[in-house]
Amino acid sequence: MTTSRRTVITAAAAAGLAASAATTGTAHAKSGGDSAGSGGDSAGKGGAVKEHFGTLADGTDVDRWTIENGRTRLRVLSYGGIVQSLEIPDRHGRRANVSLGFDDLDSYVANSPYFGALIGRYGNRIARGTFTLDGKKYQLPINDGPNSLHGGDKGFDKHVWSVEAFRKGADVGLTLRRVSPDGEMGYPGTLTVRVDYTLTAEGDFRIDYEATTDKATVVNLTNHTYYNLAGEGSGSIYNHRLEIAAARYTPVDKTLIPTGELARVAGTPFDFRRTKEIGRDIREAHQQVLYGQGIDHNFVLDKGITSRPEHFLTVTEPESGRVMRIATTEPGAQFYTGNFLTGTFAGTSGKVYRQGDAFALETQHFPDSPNQPSFPSTVLRPGQTYRSTTVHSFSTR
Repeated sequence: MTTSRRTVITAAAAAGLAASAATTGTAHAKSGGDSAGSGGDSAGKGGAVKEHFGTLADGTDVDRWTIENGRTRLRVLSYGGIVQSLEIPDRHGRRANVSLGFDDLDSYVANSPYFGALIGRYGNRIARGTFTLDGKKYQLPINDGPNSLHGGDKGFDKHVWSVEAFRKGADVGLTLRRVSPDGEMGYPGTLTVRVDYTLTAEGDFRIDYEATTDKATVVNLTNHTYYNLAGEGSGSIYNHRLEIAAARYTPVDKTLIPTGELARVAGTPFDFRRTKEIGRDIREAHQQVLYGQGIDHNFVLDKGITSRPEHFLTVTEPESGRVMRIATTEPGAQFYTGNFLTGTFAGTSGKVYRQGDAFALETQHFPDSPNQPSFPSTVLRPGQTYRSTTVHSFSTR
C-alpha cells in the first residue's frame, strides 16, 4: 500500500536528474525543455510529488508521481507507467477521478486488466503470436486465447520504468524510459523507449511516444486508461454521448483478430459519426458485437496518419457536463466498452467494477498489422525513430 514517504522534486533536483542521465548516457535524456518542477512544495504549484507506492516481490520499489496543472491532476506509477488517477472538474468546478484503478500495488500485479498502463511492444493482438519479418519467423507468448495480446504475458505494463519530472514553459510533465532487450517476449531488437506524460497550461493530458531500435522490429505503443467521465466507480458509461470521425472499422473473427476487411460502419452499431449514447446499440444481435461481448474494435480514423495530432473523437457525460476530446497522429483507435469487467474486484473508490463501467480509447496502428500487408506498417528499422502523440482535452458544458 502507499506509504507516507514522499519527495517533492524541485527545479534543482530535476536538473540534477537530467544532468546525471546525460552523464551516464541515458538514451533520449534531453527533454526538449527546462527540466524542472517549480521549486514549490506541492504539485499544485508546479512541483512533482514522488511517493513510495509499494514493493514488488523481487524487492523493486515502485513510486507514485503526482503532477498538477490548472484544474487537472495526474498520478502515475513507475510500475507499468500506469495512470493511477486523472482528476478533472465537472461543470460546477468539482474535481473527480475519471480513470479506473487501484489504491495498492498488489492489486495491479494480481488483478489489473491493463488499467491505465503503457502498452508495448505491440498494443492489441497478433494472430497466433507469430509474425515474419525480413524472412524470419518470430514467436511471441500466447496470452489471449490463441493470440498474443499487448506485448505478451510480461509486456511493458509489467515493468518498472525510470521516471523524471520536467517543466517546459507553462507545461509540467513526467518522462518515462526503459530499454527493452533484444528477444524480450520474442520481439527482435533492443528497443529504447521514451514516453512523456504532459499536463499543458490548458489542462490537456498529452502523451508523446518515441522509440528506436538496433534491429528491425515491430512497434505499436499505446495507453490503456479506462475512463468514466461521471467519476470512477459511478456505474455504467452507456449514457455517455460519443462521436468518432471514422467511416470504417476492422471486423474481427471469433478470436478478435481482424479479418483484413475495412468495413463501413453505416447501418451497424459501430456508427458513431453522429453523436449517440454509447449504449444505444450495444445490445443489438450483430455478429461483431457478439464476438466482442460489446464493442472491442479498431476504428479506422478518417484522418489517417498525420504528422500532428488531429481531433477525431468527442465524448460527453451529461450529468457532470464533462467533455473529453481526443486528437492523435495515429490511424486507428481501439474503442472498448469494458466488456470483460466482471465484478470480481473493487477500485480506488471501493466500488466494484462491472461490465460497461468504463471505456478505453487506445490510439494505435491496427491490430495484427505484422500479418496484414494491406494495413499501415508497424515495422521500425535501425536509423528510424518511432513517434506517436495523443492529446486528451477536457472541458464542460
